Amino acid sequence: MTSSSKAGHELPSDPVGFDKHDHADCITTAVGAAEAHCASNGLRFTPVRRKALEILLQEHRALGAYEMLDGLRRAGFGSQPPVAYRALEFLVGNGFAHKIERLNAFVACAHPGANHSPAFMICRACDSVAETQSAPARGSLGDAARAAGFLIERTMVEAIGLCPACAEKAPAA
Repeated sequence: MTSSSKAGHELPSDPVGFDKHDHADCITTAVGAAEAHCASNGLRFTPVRRKALEILLQEHRALGAYEMLDGLRRAGFGSQPPVAYRALEFLVGNGFAHKIERLNAFVACAHPGANHSPAFMICRACDSVAETQSAPARGSLGDAARAAGFLIERTMVEAIGLCPACAEKAPAA
């Protein structure tokens, strides 16, 4: 995968997630991208899938499947785990969300519809997540893969640390 979008434009390299921003615009933009992708690819963007994406977009924090299920239940979509798991599977499978393996949780994609290799910065104090780009074909990983004759198809980088807000609160070492 490359770090460029389907249209060939470079994606922003600044992390998305820790800075204060307009969540309403964030949600509108991401839901619009999901609608457009689904329409152009003949996919059904059902009300439960839409609501699951909106729930993920409300905070830049990874949510577990049961947290998602609670949100869907409050929105009137039922309380059976398959409801949440199917919605999350669809969102991840179509590039609208990512699974954060360390947390066994999900986060909305900061670059929906783009072909990219995400890297995640995960705050160990508050579980907030910021997404940025990685370049797996370059650097030491790319060098090692080429030396081994290995073709990298997908990477998942998860860095653990403190977000700016939590680092500010942390006692000086």
